[in-house]
Amino acid sequence: MATAEEFSLRSIALPAFGPTAVWSVGVGAAVPVVALSARDLGASVALAAAFVLIEGMSAFVSSLPAGSLVARIGERRALAGAAVVDALGALLAVVAQNLWTLGIAIGLMGTTGSVFLLARQSWLTARAPVRSRARAMSTMGGVQRVGLFVGPFVSAPIIALWGTRAAYAVAVVAGLLAAVWAWTGLRGPLGDEGDASSRGSRGRRGSRTGRSGPGRPVVRERVGLRDVVRSHQRVLMTIGLGVVVIGAARQGRFVIVPLWSESVGITDSQVALVFGIAGAAEVLLFYPAGSVMDRFGRVWVAVPFLLVLGLGMVLLPLAHGFAAVAAFSTLMGVGNGLGSGIVQTLGADVAPVAGRAQFLSAWRFLSLLGQNGAPLLVSGVTVLAGLGPACVVLGLVVLGGAPMLGRWLPAYDPRGGGVPTAAR
Repeated sequence: MATAEEFSLRSIALPAFGPTAVWSVGVGAAVPVVALSARDLGASVALAAAFVLIEGMSAFVSSLPAGSLVARIGERRALAGAAVVDALGALLAVVAQNLWTLGIAIGLMGTTGSVFLLARQSWLTARAPVRSRARAMSTMGGVQRVGLFVGPFVSAPIIALWGTRAAYAVAVVAGLLAAVWAWTGLRGPLGDEGDASSRGSRGRRGSRTGRSGPGRPVVRERVGLRDVVRSHQRVLMTIGLGVVVIGAARQGRFVIVPLWSESVGITDSQVALVFGIAGAAEVLLFYPAGSVMDRFGRVWVAVPFLLVLGLGMVLLPLAHGFAAVAAFSTLMGVGNGLGSGIVQTLGADVAPVAGRAQFLSAWRFLSLLGQNGAPLLVSGVTVLAGLGPACVVLGLVVLGGAPMLGRWLPAYDPRGGGVPTAAR
């Protein structure tokens, strides 16, 4: 890993963060309309909520194989290839004429998202030193939020002119641009180093040497996913459980905000604006969140993140107009902004050098477990008790994650050398 003196966010800004920012514009345009586009094609409210689960489930199923794929082909190829396939999935969603086709398209986009997100995290984990790691990861999360912020504003007029599913066209363009940027931006030393480090024991030409920093070869042993999970089961069963709740918190708002908005008469284009306004709050907080984590510890961001986001979910059923929905959605946005980069930072803190991509794929698997659970929970409670109680139940689950992370995180904070040996 590069030392603090060698590492500079500015020096790697374009290749590290550029493809993520562009790709996220497409995500920001597409995610808020998943449930709504399903409704347009005849789905019930409960089935529309379950449609969000399709994306999460496909990402969930592909998360562990994604680690092996990134380790085999390298971050540069994984980023570019995933972005191209993501654009193809979005194109299929644009032309979908029935729920089956839309479901296939959303599933494809979820799969490519797993590869893209894992590749970028693995690339940056190999380069960010402990003393500035959280700022690097939160900046990566921040530029993603910039894209999520811009995406709804780009899609809102398109939806108004051509309909809900036209929002996916933004994702088509964004995916292709991200692919070109990743392929060209990571050429040369940056791309070679990333490919070698992520492939581990294979190196660039099947050797047993990779690179953990400029000019410093390191010997890597071949490791399997099962071995990585077994040797890190302690951290996966503690902090990893908190990551499950974080995943549920983040995905849950993409389900409950659009559906609750529709239930109180807010139009699809206004829903896009609601997410855009909330995204503005997130964008403002990503770098301060990273600075707090680096200076004071991860727990000072993780716990407030869950408390604020959970509170917004519990209060959402009290909103009955555009202004109120936008206010509570913005509160959730503030909470989400506070947690910018938290999952990636915690994963980088405990990820081993050998088998890094495989470990990070298991880490993402836990996050996706929560992301899958949130739409399923909303769908189930909606069928039994209604959408309002579903919002409250999800919010209570999120609030319950705060004391868990408050208890476990300090022991794994690397700033004081407190990461247990079993978690290294």
